Amino acid sequence: MWFPWIRTTSIYWKRAFGKSGWVGAHTSQKKPNWSRVKVNLPQPISPCAERPHSPLMSSQQPSHLTEKQFVDPTPLPDNIPKVDEVGATSAPLKSASFFIGQYCKAYNDDFMLCKAESNDPEHCLKEGRKVTRCAIDLITKLRENCGKEFDAHWQCLENHNQQFYSCRKPETTFNQCVFEKLGLEKKIPGSPEGQEQVHEKKNPVIRNQFK
Repeated sequence: MWFPWIRTTSIYWKRAFGKSGWVGAHTSQKKPNWSRVKVNLPQPISPCAERPHSPLMSSQQPSHLTEKQFVDPTPLPDNIPKVDEVGATSAPLKSASFFIGQYCKAYNDDFMLCKAESNDPEHCLKEGRKVTRCAIDLITKLRENCGKEFDAHWQCLENHNQQFYSCRKPETTFNQCVFEKLGLEKKIPGSPEGQEQVHEKKNPVIRNQFK
């Protein structure tokens, strides 16, 4: 069987080292002429050298970023109740999430039932506005009655990757204040009945889930 690559390798070897090939220093034959071997290596580019202009270079592209916040100017229909946005980031919303679920349970259930009726986003705009208004009402009450405890808890979540188990001390103070002022108690949905809640345990066991 004939292999083309054998002939190509043989021709390259003869052109580079002659017919005798590489024999070694212990023989009397002529050593290969290394000057005949040409290797095209890329030339180093000086960092100060002027490079040709290319329209594809990222440094030449115009910037499309803006520091202005985008606000959709399209007004809502007249049949949709006017309501402001919540205006809170993820950490305050997570801090108040269990109380929002308890305080706004009726509006949340109504919204979810409405979403199950139709896939049209416009079908449940009114119910969604009621949920937003209820969340705004509760956050306003939390700031008025337990503002210091609320800020301490959500700031702790913000600084600890929003993990509840890292902020149990400010959470306990915050939950106690909300229960005394607003009558709301934190209950984790789906937790076993008759057992102590995880946030109420004095010495909880934290297991490493990556083991």
